[in-house]
Amino acid sequence: MSKKRYTESEIHKVLQEFNNGTTISSIITKYGISQATFYNWRSKYSKLSNSKTEEEDKLKKENERLKLMYAELSLENLELKVQLRKLTNR
Repeated sequence: MSKKRYTESEIHKVLQEFNNGTTISSIITKYGISQATFYNWRSKYSKLSNSKTEEEDKLKKENERLKLMYAELSLENLELKVQLRKLTNR
């Protein structure tokens, strides 16, 4: 069986389903995890606040946005340098 990696926010969603009344057996089959994994997640992540994981997700999205912005500006800068070289070599 292949191993799946779940993010903390995904794990919190799974645990929230359990807190909303979904049975453990249905959660296990839905997400393809073992019962031991579920109990490990519950003991480890139920103590962490959900707002902390939401904040981490927002920071990750902001980081990705900034990386994309940097890449676009770098390409634009490179293009301007090429055009400047063409003008100065005439």
